[in-house]
Amino acid sequence: MILRRRRVSGPLLASLALLALGGCVERTMKINSHPEGARVFINDEEVGLTPVKFSFLWYGDYDIMLRKQGYETLKTHHRVDPPWYQVPPVDLVAECLLPTTIHDDHVLPDYTLEPAQAPSTDSLVERAVQARNRALREE
Repeated sequence: MILRRRRVSGPLLASLALLALGGCVERTMKINSHPEGARVFINDEEVGLTPVKFSFLWYGDYDIMLRKQGYETLKTHHRVDPPWYQVPPVDLVAECLLPTTIHDDHVLPDYTLEPAQAPSTDSLVERAVQARNRALREE
Protein backbone atom coordinates (compact mmCIF):
# COMPACT_ATOMS: atom_id res chain seq x y z
CA MET A 1 0.00 0.00 0.00
CA ILE A 2 1.42 3.36 -0.99
CA LEU A 3 0.62 6.38 1.18
CA ARG A 4 0.34 9.67 -0.61
CA ARG A 5 1.16 12.96 1.02
CA ARG A 6 -1.45 15.64 0.69
CA ARG A 7 -0.32 19.18 0.20
CA VAL A 8 -1.82 21.79 2.45
CA SER A 9 -2.59 24.95 0.56
CA GLY A 10 -1.03 28.27 1.62
CA PRO A 11 -4.33 30.10 2.34
CA LEU A 12 -5.57 27.20 4.47
CA LEU A 13 -2.35 27.18 6.46
CA ALA A 14 -2.51 30.96 6.92
CA SER A 15 -6.13 30.68 8.15
CA LEU A 16 -5.18 28.02 10.67
CA ALA A 17 -2.29 30.17 11.91
CA LEU A 18 -4.64 33.14 12.41
CA LEU A 19 -7.07 30.99 14.37
CA ALA A 20 -4.22 29.89 16.62
CA LEU A 21 -3.48 33.55 17.35
CA GLY A 22 -7.04 34.10 18.52
CA GLY A 23 -7.56 37.00 20.86
CA CYS A 24 -9.21 37.35 24.19
CA VAL A 25 -11.08 39.85 26.31
CA GLU A 26 -9.45 41.09 29.50
CA ARG A 27 -12.15 42.25 31.93
CA THR A 28 -11.25 44.47 34.89
CA MET A 29 -13.20 46.30 37.56
CA LYS A 30 -11.88 49.26 39.60
CA ILE A 31 -13.28 50.35 42.97
CA ASN A 32 -12.37 53.53 44.88
CA SER A 33 -13.50 54.67 48.31
CA HIS A 34 -13.29 57.74 50.48
CA PRO A 35 -11.28 57.29 52.65
CA GLU A 36 -8.89 54.98 50.82
CA GLY A 37 -7.63 51.74 52.32
CA ALA A 38 -10.97 50.00 52.79
CA ARG A 39 -11.04 46.21 52.37
CA VAL A 40 -13.15 45.24 49.37
CA PHE A 41 -15.13 42.00 49.24
CA ILE A 42 -16.81 40.93 46.01
CA ASN A 43 -19.35 38.13 46.47
CA ASP A 44 -17.77 37.37 49.88
CA GLU A 45 -14.23 37.11 48.46
CA GLU A 46 -11.62 39.72 49.41
CA VAL A 47 -10.03 41.37 46.38
CA GLY A 48 -7.83 44.01 48.05
CA LEU A 49 -7.69 47.50 49.54
CA THR A 50 -9.07 50.57 47.80
CA PRO A 51 -8.19 51.78 45.30
CA VAL A 52 -8.27 48.28 43.82
CA LYS A 53 -8.37 46.98 40.24
CA PHE A 54 -9.03 43.28 39.66
CA SER A 55 -9.99 40.89 36.88
CA PHE A 56 -13.42 39.28 36.62
CA LEU A 57 -14.85 36.55 34.40
CA TRP A 58 -18.59 37.07 34.08
CA TYR A 59 -21.08 39.89 33.67
CA GLY A 60 -24.04 40.37 35.99
CA ASP A 61 -24.76 41.39 39.58
CA TYR A 62 -21.98 41.62 42.15
CA ASP A 63 -22.40 41.96 45.92
CA ILE A 64 -19.91 44.53 47.18
CA MET A 65 -18.83 45.10 50.78
CA LEU A 66 -16.30 47.69 51.98
CA ARG A 67 -14.88 47.61 55.51
CA LYS A 68 -12.45 49.92 57.29
CA GLN A 69 -11.75 50.23 60.98
CA GLY A 70 -13.47 53.26 62.46
CA TYR A 71 -16.09 53.35 59.67
CA GLU A 72 -19.46 51.75 59.11
CA THR A 73 -19.43 48.68 56.86
CA LEU A 74 -20.92 49.50 53.47
CA LYS A 75 -22.88 46.76 51.69
CA THR A 76 -24.21 47.30 48.20
CA HIS A 77 -24.37 45.67 44.77
CA HIS A 78 -23.48 46.68 41.24
CA ARG A 79 -24.58 45.29 37.90
CA VAL A 80 -21.89 44.94 35.24
CA ASP A 81 -23.44 44.78 31.79
CA PRO A 82 -21.58 43.30 28.82
CA PRO A 83 -20.48 45.58 25.97
CA TRP A 84 -21.91 44.93 22.52
CA TYR A 85 -18.95 42.78 21.47
CA GLN A 86 -19.58 40.35 24.36
CA VAL A 87 -23.16 39.51 23.35
CA PRO A 88 -23.59 36.15 21.56
CA PRO A 89 -22.82 35.41 18.72
CA VAL A 90 -20.56 38.48 18.34
CA ASP A 91 -18.56 37.33 21.39
CA LEU A 92 -17.25 34.37 19.39
CA VAL A 93 -15.41 36.77 17.09
CA ALA A 94 -14.08 38.89 19.98
CA GLU A 95 -12.96 35.90 22.04
CA CYS A 96 -11.62 33.57 19.36
CA LEU A 97 -11.03 35.16 16.01
CA LEU A 98 -9.54 38.63 16.55
CA PRO A 99 -5.75 38.39 16.88
CA THR A 100 -5.59 40.96 19.67
CA THR A 101 -6.55 41.47 23.30
CA ILE A 102 -9.59 43.62 23.98
CA HIS A 103 -9.59 45.49 27.32
CA ASP A 104 -13.01 45.82 28.95
CA ASP A 105 -12.44 48.14 31.95
CA HIS A 106 -15.25 49.05 34.35
CA VAL A 107 -14.82 51.84 36.92
CA LEU A 108 -17.49 51.66 39.58
CA PRO A 109 -18.77 54.82 41.28
CA ASP A 110 -16.69 56.03 44.24
CA TYR A 111 -18.01 54.80 47.59
CA THR A 112 -17.98 57.04 50.68
CA LEU A 113 -17.68 55.35 54.06
CA GLU A 114 -19.40 56.97 57.03
CA PRO A 115 -17.54 57.26 60.34
CA ALA A 116 -18.66 54.66 62.89
CA GLN A 117 -20.98 55.94 65.58
CA ALA A 118 -20.31 54.82 69.13
CA PRO A 119 -23.47 53.22 70.54
CA SER A 120 -25.20 55.10 73.31
CA THR A 121 -25.16 53.73 76.87
CA ASP A 122 -28.93 53.23 76.76
CA SER A 123 -28.75 51.08 73.62
CA LEU A 124 -25.90 48.98 75.10
CA VAL A 125 -27.91 48.36 78.28
CA GLU A 126 -31.00 47.48 76.23
CA ARG A 127 -29.04 44.98 74.12
CA ALA A 128 -27.55 43.42 77.27
CA VAL A 129 -31.01 43.02 78.81
CA GLN A 130 -32.31 41.39 75.62
CA ALA A 131 -29.35 38.99 75.52
CA ARG A 132 -29.87 38.06 79.18
CA ASN A 133 -33.60 37.46 78.63
CA ARG A 134 -32.87 35.21 75.61
CA ALA A 135 -30.30 33.25 77.62
CA LEU A 136 -32.75 32.75 80.52
CA ARG A 137 -35.49 31.53 78.16
CA GLU A 138 -33.15 28.95 76.57
CA GLU A 139 -32.32 27.29 79.88
